Amino acid sequence: MRRHALCLAFAIVVAAPVAAQPPAAAWKGENLQYFPKDTTRPVLIQRMREFSFALGVRCEHCHVGGEGVPNVFPSDDKIAKVTARAMLRMVDQINNTMLASLPSRAEPRVTVGCATCHRGLALPKSLQTTLLEVIDSKGVAAAVARYRELRGDLGSGTYNFGEWEINELARRLTEAGKTAAAIAMLEMNGEYYPKSADIDFTIGELHRGRGETDKAIARYREALAKAPNHAGAKRWLSELTKQ
Repeated sequence: MRRHALCLAFAIVVAAPVAAQPPAAAWKGENLQYFPKDTTRPVLIQRMREFSFALGVRCEHCHVGGEGVPNVFPSDDKIAKVTARAMLRMVDQINNTMLASLPSRAEPRVTVGCATCHRGLALPKSLQTTLLEVIDSKGVAAAVARYRELRGDLGSGTYNFGEWEINELARRLTEAGKTAAAIAMLEMNGEYYPKSADIDFTIGELHRGRGETDKAIARYREALAKAPNHAGAKRWLSELTKQ
């Protein structure tokens, strides 16, 4: 009898209607000022991931929190978040107004994004600017060391390590009256581009401008050894050897 009573009670419990559970509250973004108010969470997370990879940063670069402290995503307390909105509007202006006004565009159309400039850097400085700042603050030797260090990560594509990047840095240094620094950076550049006559010629020009005739002649000769028809090297070698 007792067994039958237990079975009957169990049947009643099973058969009883389950109380309806309230639906989970739909996610809704807070303080969305650039993105549409109805942006879904997956879409927003994917955009944040794009920013993270493009700048080589984590969430706490723009958002309050991090290092064991929960991020407060709606907060605008970090200036980087305010800056990010301005950058997004700038990108929209470039893509939708400036590029759209070009009379002829490549197809498929090229657009810019965060990675176009940042290339994994939070502050998108060129190699020239990066090294120039090192020269100004720590000297040429530190800049050479920094160049070699950065060059060890060629695969990242963060910086342009082409020959003319350092040649242009030398030009900027020369315009600033820092010819010794320009020569030092060009000498380093020549290690990586040993067949470049232009590097030798430019060093020759710098020595000539400094009144270092013998050094200038030697570099013009090196330029001609690599490029026998180099007009500039021919001209100045002829002029200087007449004296």
